[in-house]
Amino acid sequence: MADIFTKEKRSWIMSRIRGKNTRIEKIFQAILRKNKIGFKKHFKILGNPDFIIPGEKIAIFIDGDFWHGYDYKKRRHKLPQYWKKKLRKNIERDKATNKELKKLGWKVIRIWEHEILRDPNKCVNKITNIKRDINSNLI
Repeated sequence: MADIFTKEKRSWIMSRIRGKNTRIEKIFQAILRKNKIGFKKHFKILGNPDFIIPGEKIAIFIDGDFWHGYDYKKRRHKLPQYWKKKLRKNIERDKATNKELKKLGWKVIRIWEHEILRDPNKCVNKITNIKRDINSNLI
């Protein structure tokens, strides 16, 4: 299926899609603050995580369901070739980033957009459990 927009129009549309300070990031930032979890945003390390917890070397990525391929295997047959290629590339890049950050001593947490909206406490628990594990190993 061909794109219904010209190359210039598609480029303009795509330029409007934000990668930082998205609505879901703002929601999650409020959740972190409410739970008194200290963080830094968009820290410049490999993969550019949305949040980090520097003391414990935790990198947190907030993954948009579409852009990072949630349910990709179920939906791929419905997607045009362009999107299949783009999403596969994103999925592979995420895996490579996870692997490299772990080699550098970082704990990587990836949270799906829908998880934040559906059960924010579960998302916070992922973080606090890792923080607890890290701190218990220090004693």
